[in-house]
This record gives sequence, C-alpha cells and structure tokens, in this order.
Amino acid sequence: MPAADTPAPAWVYNLADAAQGIRRKLGEGITTRIFPGEHVMLSVVRIAPHSSGTVHSHPNEQWGVLLEGECVRLQGSEEHAMKAGDFWHTPGGTPHGIRTGALAATVLDIFSPPREEYRKADEGFGVPAKAH
Repeated sequence: MPAADTPAPAWVYNLADAAQGIRRKLGEGITTRIFPGEHVMLSVVRIAPHSSGTVHSHPNEQWGVLLEGECVRLQGSEEHAMKAGDFWHTPGGTPHGIRTGALAATVLDIFSPPREEYRKADEGFGVPAKAH
C-alpha cells in the first residue's frame, strides 16, 4: 500500500479539494466544480444558505445526489424537500431547479452526455425553462 503522503495519480480526485475541477458560478451563492469525461460529467455543487437556482432545462439526462445539508428540489410542477442521502433523476428537457433554507447544501450532479457549455469556466446554469 502506498504511503499516505504519496501524491495521487491524475485520475484520482477528492470532493473536498477546491483546487480540482473546472470552476463555474451558477448563480448567487451557487458554485460548482466540473469533472468532464468522454460520456459522463460530474459537477460538485455548493449552495449557500437561502440561495435559489434559476429554473432551467437542458437536453442532457441528469442525476443528483444530496451529499450534505438540506434543499428543496423543483422539477416540472413539483417541489420536494430533500435531506442528505436523497437522490433524483431528471430526464433531458425537464424544467428543474433547487433552493436552500437555513442550511447550505452540497450536491453531486451527474450528466450524460456531458454538457458542452460546462467544459470551460464560465457562469450560468444553461438554458432557462420556458414558461408554461
């Protein structure tokens, strides 16, 4: 077994290492670090207390896992309170968003295929959802 102080290979990442990934500001109080692959993309999203993400949609399938904290997940016309350990599926083209109350939240989002606009540092969620 390698020593604990041995540097990790380039294919090993850590959720707590803020220096890793492509940084993106999604909105006020919402930041992410992106880890793109060939067919799948991971996004480690940190959401400050009392923050709200823009309801948006994109053609990519998305799964999300609430790693820490609490949030309200908005999807289509539904809202659902989430706690750490909950996860969800969002088909491509489905309007969705998220908001926090008094507690911050950390979410791991998984996209397939990868979102091309997230392959570089920038701002924004993507395409706003159309009003129904």
